[in-house]
Amino acid sequence: MSKVFTVVLSACVFALIAVAPVRASDITVINVTIKNHRFIPDRIEVEAGKPFTLIVKNEDPTPEEFESHDFNREKIINGNSSAKIRVGALKAGEHKFFGEFNEDTAQGVIVAK
Repeated sequence: MSKVFTVVLSACVFALIAVAPVRASDITVINVTIKNHRFIPDRIEVEAGKPFTLIVKNEDPTPEEFESHDFNREKIINGNSSAKIRVGALKAGEHKFFGEFNEDTAQGVIVAK
């Protein structure tokens, strides 16, 4: 191999590594349960500026719609099933979410610190 080819190849490999997406193993996974039309836990703490994934398990027999205007997510979770909700990096502060079908009881907050 020529020296120029080796340098160009090394630069390309470095560029690919520098822009590689975050590995799934680096993403925090948080389990949330819907039971009796309530979120458990209803207060979640995460690291500000870091994406994470919510695994929401609906133990109620009826569907619920997980929704947040604060971090722009909306997902219907059928009764007795679960869903994965990916959330991008949040700014520090409180970010509310709720269950649209049972808004009086299904309330929660994510606190990014």
